[in-house]
Amino acid sequence: MSEIFKKFTKREDIFMYNINDKNNFFSKNLLSLIKFHLKNCKEYKKIFFSLSLKKNIYKIENLPFIPVSFFKKFDLLSVEKSKIIKVLKSSGTTSNLPSKIYLDVENSKNQTWVLSKIVQSILGKKRLPMLVIDKDPKGISREQYNARVAAINGFSIFGRNITFLINEKNEVDEKKFKEFLSLHSNEKFFIFGFTNLIYEYLIKSKKINLTGDLKNAILLHGGGWKKLTDVLISNEKFKKILLQKYNLKNIYNYYGLIEQTGSIFIECNKCSLLKCSLYSDVFLRDENLNLITKNKTKGLLQLMSLLPSSYPGNNILTEDIGEIVDVKKCDCGFKGKRFKVHGRTKNSEIRGCANI
Repeated sequence: MSEIFKKFTKREDIFMYNINDKNNFFSKNLLSLIKFHLKNCKEYKKIFFSLSLKKNIYKIENLPFIPVSFFKKFDLLSVEKSKIIKVLKSSGTTSNLPSKIYLDVENSKNQTWVLSKIVQSILGKKRLPMLVIDKDPKGISREQYNARVAAINGFSIFGRNITFLINEKNEVDEKKFKEFLSLHSNEKFFIFGFTNLIYEYLIKSKKINLTGDLKNAILLHGGGWKKLTDVLISNEKFKKILLQKYNLKNIYNYYGLIEQTGSIFIECNKCSLLKCSLYSDVFLRDENLNLITKNKTKGLLQLMSLLPSSYPGNNILTEDIGEIVDVKKCDCGFKGKRFKVHGRTKNSEIRGCANI
């Protein structure tokens, strides 16, 4: 299994792929991974066949998917526990139980490689001065290693001279902000943060008086829209405020799950839709879990990824509502699926899908 996947990690056409080639590549490797997990994870095998809805279950659109909540209820891993080097945990916002994701060395390396290719498509290959709209996670124990810490550490590999804007009292360090800009405002630099924290500290707060020209910044944000449902701020308005307040023009939203770490969907700067990389795919399901084939129809997002190899997270039914908007060529040259996320289901612990 490891040899099969490693030879594909050398592909550089992360977004500029031929669609037919991508479909063949993806199907072949996804099926190999699924069969590997069926052989090596008894819990997954039980779930897989109990959730089989079609006769031809090894056809990609018929493959039984795992509801994302199952990672909270079961320990799902396909390698020996002695090989696990890291256990990622979700925030557990929809229940008291967090998801547990078991990573071995190979899985971790593959995720880092693919994430690097995706992020380099907007940042370039050089490490940039980096401003993190969060606290420094240094000193976090393995037991505290959650999705937030994993994201900060994961994206920090693309930065240098890293500055954390939030102190231990959850306050903005205005002095650090000014010092960072005095050093790097005249060159390209990288800002990372969760959407809700950027809103809280850079947009909403009237107590904070941050000023500065961020025209050379590239902002990558994600992971916090669900905490802004009461605010009712759209992606478009979010961008508009940051442009008006900070002259921040290069803003990229990303979408992803801790259950498929590294396999993020990043926003196109031309159409503002999320793009599928060579290593990921997306489908939609209706309230009866049937496949939705018509564009611009809302449904539950089903995410597929070639990255999970130490645990069976390759085919997941999320608790998020989305729509596939277009599969035609974008002005940026991308030819694959593009989609948008509309938010969570009303009752995010899915027990069927009647709550769309």
